[in-house]
Amino acid sequence: MFKTIVFSAAGAGVLACVALTALQSQTTEPLILHAEVFEDAGGGHDPGPAAPPVATSDATALAAEAPGHAATPAEAEESEEWGPADGFERTAFTALANLVIGVAVALVLLGGMLLRGDPIDGRRGVLWGLAGFAAASLLPALGLPPELPGTPAADVVDRQLWWIGTAAASAAGIALLVFGPSWMTAVLGLILLVAPHVVGAPPPPSHEAAYPAGLAGEFVAASLVVSAVLWSLAGWSAGWLYRRMEGAA
Repeated sequence: MFKTIVFSAAGAGVLACVALTALQSQTTEPLILHAEVFEDAGGGHDPGPAAPPVATSDATALAAEAPGHAATPAEAEESEEWGPADGFERTAFTALANLVIGVAVALVLLGGMLLRGDPIDGRRGVLWGLAGFAAASLLPALGLPPELPGTPAADVVDRQLWWIGTAAASAAGIALLVFGPSWMTAVLGLILLVAPHVVGAPPPPSHEAAYPAGLAGEFVAASLVVSAVLWSLAGWSAGWLYRRMEGAA
């Protein structure tokens, strides 16, 4: 069984990787590149108060503030974060990330279906995938929608904690609604779905972004479509492959 699970998840991950990389190249990636242009240009907005000075030696501070000072390679390296170059390198890293995510999603869905004990096939895989999309992407996006570069955001740890709690509560709430034995468990499931949004996601420091407002709406819609394709395709292909491999064994 373990071998069947691993090969099914790997095959589903490869299929999801190919589909997502092609889809992202036509949807989310152009929007990200467009937003990065505004981010690099400053977007024409007031940058706000300057950041507090970083403690450093007097000699270094005076040299850095002197007119005509040229940054050394070490200073340039510290001031610029590494990122993949546009073109093939960026696409390759995107495909690698999609492969890892596709395999992980397939493993999660197969694990859930195995724990449930129902027969595993493509149809059930799609249903589990849509439930996973709702729990991990759609419902958390109500509080923390996908963000373009240059979007003001709260502390990353606070956002991650809220997202993890929301995804876990949403998954439990959906499970209680679908598999719960009584109306009481259904009510508890609804409470779990609503509770994270009553608490609220960590608010951003401001709502002024460097890019046009319409770009954010396009990105949120495109990102959710891509996520829905990921979860449903991974669920269907993992369930279908598992059924075929189990039947051939």
